[in-house]
Amino acid sequence: MDILIIAVLIVAAVVLLLVELFLLPGISIAGFLAAAAFVFANYYAFAYMGTAAGFITLAISTVLCVGSLVWFMRSKTLDKISLKKSITSKVDRSAAAQVKVGDTGVAITRLALIGNADIDGNIVEVKSSDGFLNEKTPIVVTRIMDGIIMVDKA
Repeated sequence: MDILIIAVLIVAAVVLLLVELFLLPGISIAGFLAAAAFVFANYYAFAYMGTAAGFITLAISTVLCVGSLVWFMRSKTLDKISLKKSITSKVDRSAAAQVKVGDTGVAITRLALIGNADIDGNIVEVKSSDGFLNEKTPIVVTRIMDGIIMVDKA
């Protein structure tokens, strides 16, 4: 009966460890339960079956833990649940291409460094080099670099 209790605890710990590492994000109750099951299985073996059985249980639980991790990572199970789609879309910068240095406009949203502005009828994303600017503040384009339109208060 003692061996059955230890075996069930170790199997439960391995399953909970795999669930914690590969299915549940972050640190959750499954990780704590896996650790508790490992510790209690080894404690039970040392306390009720002796030192030799305790070390054997410790070795078996360590080998099963590492072996199950290696097996699960090499299996095709992770390939079935992983994402394989790549992002091919690009940001539409056609309105930003029509804006030139020196153009004036009005901030549509509050520019908490970055926001939207109406510059010569084009609504574009801009970055304030003057700090925070409230909406409806007149602005002027000071420079454009790497697709980022820098504006100052007019």
